[in-house]
Amino acid sequence: MLIPKDRSIIIGIVIFILLIFVPYVFSSYVVGVFTIALYFAVFVMSWDLLFGYSGEVNFGSTFQIGIGAYTAAILNINTHIPLALCIVLGAVAAILSGLILVAPALRLKGPYFGLITLVSVLLLEQFVTIFAQYTGGEIGLSVPGIISVSSKINYYMALLFCAFSAMVMLVIARSPIGLILQASAQDPIEAESLGFNITKYKVLAFGISALFSGLSGALLVFYLGTASVSLVVSIAVVLQIIISAIIGGRRTIIGPILGAFFIILLREWLQPLGQLSYVVVSIMGLIVLLFLPDGIISLFLRKN
Repeated sequence: MLIPKDRSIIIGIVIFILLIFVPYVFSSYVVGVFTIALYFAVFVMSWDLLFGYSGEVNFGSTFQIGIGAYTAAILNINTHIPLALCIVLGAVAAILSGLILVAPALRLKGPYFGLITLVSVLLLEQFVTIFAQYTGGEIGLSVPGIISVSSKINYYMALLFCAFSAMVMLVIARSPIGLILQASAQDPIEAESLGFNITKYKVLAFGISALFSGLSGALLVFYLGTASVSLVVSIAVVLQIIISAIIGGRRTIIGPILGAFFIILLREWLQPLGQLSYVVVSIMGLIVLLFLPDGIISLFLRKN
């Protein structure tokens, strides 16, 4: 589903304006939850850029997120590199490692790309466990270079980053690159017969997705002050990202933001249920899809 240009811009502006007032309406704790949701929204948008437009199912989104997060955290702990540079280097590491591991799989047909991305997450989980002296293992890694500003400033930093990410991805989606990716998803053989190098465009989309995944992973770690498998690497996080994109409305950019907030806020509300909350969130997601197969975004697109 592709939202008309004017409608998507209007919806995005309305959401942005509403989010501006969050720190003035809610407590610091709730503002913190919204801050996490904003970074998670970038995770979901990055995933949807690859799946929603090119049709490639990426089960390894947390590979790029985790590489960006752990690289930035380890550099911050063991070197005197400035915090901002640690974040940038984390994003660079996410792009390079992702392209080296996954780009060759884009040339393959069938489910191989999805399988390789899934294996990449499992490998990263094992890597974190084996090299626990550097990564903190299952316990996690505490980061000393926390972005130590007020909750309001942290929130607005996350909001601006999310808005910037959305604008960049929206421009890409509306550009010839986005149109070629959509064509390749619908009929790759016909797209190639027209002279388009489909693999090149998919690699480009994956690189952009990895860039924002790595950046948001590093920023989230420095916001929370910790990096752990359960936070930025695990398969559970991958599933939440996928569910968020589908619930919000794939191939819309704005939809993944709505889906991310739905999942994060619902999960926070159900936190007293413990591990059972993940089951309830999944059931709620299925209910939403039954009544809104095009996602939450379709509520704003219905004609009177």
